[in-house]
Amino acid sequence: MNAVRAKLAQARIRERLRRVQTGNFGDCEPVGEGVIELRVHIGAGYRVYFGRYGSALVLLLSGGDKRSQPDDIRRAKEHGANWKRRNT
Repeated sequence: MNAVRAKLAQARIRERLRRVQTGNFGDCEPVGEGVIELRVHIGAGYRVYFGRYGSALVLLLSGGDKRSQPDDIRRAKEHGANWKRRNT
């Protein structure tokens, strides 16, 4: 979160994550291998990547903006695969 310089963008991202905690995932899209992209419509087009494992666990895997999207998705998939390998 420290990489996001704009305070308003940080606040919007935190608000979206609070909504996820209550089960409201909003604007999100699966990107493959169990990874889901949560889109935050402000500034650079921020993205948060997470995996949903089991009925209750949501694991944050990575984040970035529209410019770094392909690398962020790849990194999130790697983190998700590593987590699954260690925990299943």
